Amino acid sequence: MIVRPPGLRRAGAALLGAVTVAALGAATPGTAAGAAPDSVLTWYDATADAVATTGAATQVTNNRTWAIAWLGAARAQAGSPSPVYQRAALAGAVHRAIVTLLPARAAAADDVLAADLATIPAGRSRTSGLDAGRAAVDRLIAARTGDGLDPASVNAVYPQPAAAPGVWQPTPPAYSPAAQYGNRTARPFLLRNAAQFRPGPPPALGSARYRADLAEVRAYGAADSTVRTPAQTDTATFWLGSSLTLYTPILRAAVEQLPGSPARRTRLIALFHVAVVDTQIATSDAKYAYQRWRPVTAIRNADVDGDPVTEADPQWLPLHVTPAHPDYPSGHNTYAGAAEGILTALAGPVARAPYTIGSPSAPGVTRTYTDWHQPGRENVDARVWSGIHTRSADEAGIRLGRDVAAYALAHAGDLLR
Repeated sequence: MIVRPPGLRRAGAALLGAVTVAALGAATPGTAAGAAPDSVLTWYDATADAVATTGAATQVTNNRTWAIAWLGAARAQAGSPSPVYQRAALAGAVHRAIVTLLPARAAAADDVLAADLATIPAGRSRTSGLDAGRAAVDRLIAARTGDGLDPASVNAVYPQPAAAPGVWQPTPPAYSPAAQYGNRTARPFLLRNAAQFRPGPPPALGSARYRADLAEVRAYGAADSTVRTPAQTDTATFWLGSSLTLYTPILRAAVEQLPGSPARRTRLIALFHVAVVDTQIATSDAKYAYQRWRPVTAIRNADVDGDPVTEADPQWLPLHVTPAHPDYPSGHNTYAGAAEGILTALAGPVARAPYTIGSPSAPGVTRTYTDWHQPGRENVDARVWSGIHTRSADEAGIRLGRDVAAYALAHAGDLLR
């Protein structure tokens, strides 16, 4: 049995309780998951295509685009039980966000809009919904101007400290400068500040937990590991890609299976992306507060970390290339924790049907899941078996993501007004 944090269940129930009765009713023809036409999935796929083809180089910037588009739609839909109005508000909001934030996809978005509107009955509800969606996104874009989530701000120059035991240093093979340093000062959607849920410090150098973490990643995460199984290597490779890319089909599965009105399903998407934006801001805050070195640096320099037990291995390399930012906490796992929290609270603890996803880092390979917990569990193991994170960093990441998700759910009423 999978046990879920009670706080997340209560927050999800409170959020859904705030939705109109019509939004919580049984699925209606033309708006239920899998029914045709399904404007929610139409615009979900349009957003995913636009972000994948012309999105920013920084993941959090792309999550911001999703958040603005779908939060704008959710705000515009609020208060109206009319499915026609809700679908039109969704179309107006997401189309406006794409053509404004990803203008290279404007023509494609125009085509989607025309096709979707052809399935929505003309009249006052459609016209007012379209106008409300566009206006809501315009207001959000104006309000988020200068929020620090543009690529240049996210990758502000990191003032690299001098080499010292435990302190992050550029890693092989490229020894690239640190990334995502500026993200820690970006403006969240909901969090009071980036440090609100900062986890406690990583294990002290030389402590029993530190030694255990390093021994595990040294053995199982080495490029030439003799103990990592083929199945473990496959898991590490499958979860290597960007979290946004990997979780886009997971969220889609939840949206497709969720019954109810367009507004209910739109809120799931909006809150998911608001939560993961804020989670990434909180992640960078913690990473650069602690500046913990990566396993490859720790293993190669084990003779200078004050631990007389662990020997250095100057030639050690991980299975996969280490990302250019500190170890603690793991960003893949903060994302996974936030995703699990939102999906569990709003879509239920298990999927209504098994869902299958692929991976850009494992072409042709698919995995099938029945809940929202197992992907996160695999992420924890994967980053150790890749040789790029300690287990402590992974587990702290999951907890941080869940904390942010719980806060987002508890304050969703304010956000969606």
